[in-house]
Amino acid sequence: MTEQQKILRARGICVIIPTYNNAGTIADVVSRAQAQCSDVIVVCDGCTDNTLALLGELEVTPMIVNLPKNSGKGAALKAGFKYALERGFAYAITLDGDAQHYPEDIPVMLRANQKHPGALIVGERKGLKSVDRSKGSKFANEFSNFWFAVQTGTYLKDTQTGYRLYPLKKLRGLSLLTSRYEAELELMVLASWHGVKLVSEPVNVFYPSREERVSHFRPAKDFARITLLNMVLCLLAVVYGYPMMIIRFLLTVLRTLYAILFFFTTTMFIMTPLVHIYLLIGKVTERKKYNLHRMLNFMSRFLVRYHKIPGVRYTESNPHNETFETPAVIICNHQSHLDLMPMLMQHPKMIILTADWVWKNPVYRYTIRNAEFLPVSAGVEAILPQLRSLVDRGYSIAIYPEGTRSMDCSIGRFHKGAFHIAQELNIDILPLVIYGSGKALPKRGRYLRKWPMHLDIDKRISPEEFRSFGANLKEQTSYMRRYYKRRYEELVNRMEQNV
Repeated sequence: MTEQQKILRARGICVIIPTYNNAGTIADVVSRAQAQCSDVIVVCDGCTDNTLALLGELEVTPMIVNLPKNSGKGAALKAGFKYALERGFAYAITLDGDAQHYPEDIPVMLRANQKHPGALIVGERKGLKSVDRSKGSKFANEFSNFWFAVQTGTYLKDTQTGYRLYPLKKLRGLSLLTSRYEAELELMVLASWHGVKLVSEPVNVFYPSREERVSHFRPAKDFARITLLNMVLCLLAVVYGYPMMIIRFLLTVLRTLYAILFFFTTTMFIMTPLVHIYLLIGKVTERKKYNLHRMLNFMSRFLVRYHKIPGVRYTESNPHNETFETPAVIICNHQSHLDLMPMLMQHPKMIILTADWVWKNPVYRYTIRNAEFLPVSAGVEAILPQLRSLVDRGYSIAIYPEGTRSMDCSIGRFHKGAFHIAQELNIDILPLVIYGSGKALPKRGRYLRKWPMHLDIDKRISPEEFRSFGANLKEQTSYMRRYYKRRYEELVNRMEQNV
């Protein structure tokens, strides 16, 4: 199995090829698709030629759904989607069995899925205007593009392409009105109304000469059906589609405002006054400092566990039963402001090394300074004595090795500071891998999005084990970055099957 095939399977992506009497091309298309993806499903839509026999002769027989009679492309796709869902697939790349689409473009669809998880990817056929097509075919595509824009508010250059990647779990419950050629258009419109993002990606297309083409498109009947469907969809857009989109946008705004107001109110009018009062009464003892950390720990658990971050569903994996009782340098990839809460909720004895803007923030600087959080800008050597004292008192030190967040949540360059601290203090390194916080609250994003957030708690790395990762600190840091990139990719593939 190639690396690409492994990634496609890890992300739950299969290929579905609906076919009706394409005996001249189907074996070639399927074998080429199998070279790209290990999981290929062929839906024989009532084939009356020798398609099934040809598929049986392939070196690797694909998964086959055999419909007893020709029911149309829409019905074939629906049968393929159902079959794929029953076998645990999250996405399906669809392409035609007439060799018009290039299976070699499957990597294009994969990259689009990685960039836009949960989106419906539409393969925009390259050079479509220069291809020798009938006037009816050209008009039908332009006609479809126009009405699709009217019905959804989204313009796509090619709405009639059969080369697509569907997020299968988001298509559940979408009952199709039609079962034939026009069902693909209907699928896109309904998906858009239900909040599925649509993304266009250029793909190659092959058009043989007119006399060699095998087409089941019936210009008069199918165009009439498309026209009737568009009339129905335009009516539904007014009474259902556009109201749904407006309501969804308003809910996003309200969700964002609620999260901002809840955080600001809780911090300014509850947390900060309580900390002031608590620290002013009597001496600031070790017990008081620990109780302050317990308050932060409780607030973080309350916000995350009881869904006070609206739309963000949090999960966690701790396969090594980590308790956080023994001090360690805790490292984590950095995606958004939301990262802090899953980290703070793990244990009260947690010190975060913060950026300057956090250290100086008027909303919560009093609390974090009294909690003995430290600014990284002070320099590792300058704060090392304080860190040593904190570790001796049983506290772990949490650091983001990247220093800053990336726009696309990818793993950035690691700084050596976190690993230098671990070596100087001779304590374990405890890796945490987070997913989804940067999707829920993107860097420079305006709104809080509905998105799952997950934290993987990995196995501790002892000082001796860390030293084995390279001859010097630079090599050891590079090793840890490669480790994070691999672990994060595994986590992304696992999580994005359910977005």
